[in-house]
Amino acid sequence: MEILDELEQIRRDGLSALQSVTDEPALEAWRVAHLGRSAPVMQVFSRMGQAAKEQRPIIGQAANQVKLALEAALAETAQVVKEAALQRSLQAERLDVSLPGRRPVQGRLHIETQTLREMYRVFGEMGFQVYRSPDVESDDNNFTALNIPAHHPARDMWDTFYTANPSVLLRTHTSPGQIRAMRQFAPDPIRVALPGMCYRYEQAGARKDIQFMQVELLAVGYNITFGDLKGTLRDFAQRMFGERLRTRLRPSYFPFTEPSAEMDVECVICHGKGCGVCKGSGWLEIMGCGMVHPVVLQNGGYDPSRFTGFAAGMGPGRIAMLRHAIEDIRSLYTNDIRFLEQF
Repeated sequence: MEILDELEQIRRDGLSALQSVTDEPALEAWRVAHLGRSAPVMQVFSRMGQAAKEQRPIIGQAANQVKLALEAALAETAQVVKEAALQRSLQAERLDVSLPGRRPVQGRLHIETQTLREMYRVFGEMGFQVYRSPDVESDDNNFTALNIPAHHPARDMWDTFYTANPSVLLRTHTSPGQIRAMRQFAPDPIRVALPGMCYRYEQAGARKDIQFMQVELLAVGYNITFGDLKGTLRDFAQRMFGERLRTRLRPSYFPFTEPSAEMDVECVICHGKGCGVCKGSGWLEIMGCGMVHPVVLQNGGYDPSRFTGFAAGMGPGRIAMLRHAIEDIRSLYTNDIRFLEQF
């Protein structure tokens, strides 16, 4: 058949042309000419419909054999061309082994870790010890023991990640650590800082994410007053942001503290004049706080008639944002080296 003779000629022409290929551009040009969509062997495939029905399998098999032969020759020649290019490069380029090598890049602590360690230092000087509790908690520790029983409206404040076991969840705040610490040390007075990751099924944005680091303070003892709480938090804020920084407490509500408050600091961007960051108020919230609720003290193993205490919760990410004028909290977790190397 004429078409079989044509395929044999296509194979010979292709192999003959490949022998003169000596570099990668020429190799790519050969591939396009002999194996591309418009290559002669590919045109044979497109003309098979014009052949007699009984001849089509014979033509198709022969065309495939020619195509495979050209592809095998291409792969072999590509390896030869690559090795030849490497040899030319080694001969033409000189390597000066006396030049100094690249220094390894030295890592550094993450900005949130730096802030967290500074917070540990400040709280340590105040007599607080770091107490760690698990990220996976029981519903009782996370809610019920903190004066948030089932079906309490306050549970709507947290969108919770539950596990397959309805009584086990990812903690929504570090407050369950209060119960664990009190039950471990009661009836002795305690001062602990409770750091850890928290998880909430919320829409991520510039000021919040579905998981975040939090640090909680808990002090339980004799004759602890709201004045002790205010003085402790004011001292902490001034150590972190500067002695001239103004602070204020606003009444608020938390189920596990009574009375409760939010602590604001003077906007570090506009210094109280009002700007876009503080929404024109001149103040920025940094934490919630309050006196430990008697029910929580009792659930922790303390007699509310003899003991009082205070608690406060804050995020080191939020503190870092305010200290360094970071506008988007997501910048802390995107692992952008250009951002992280600034700190």
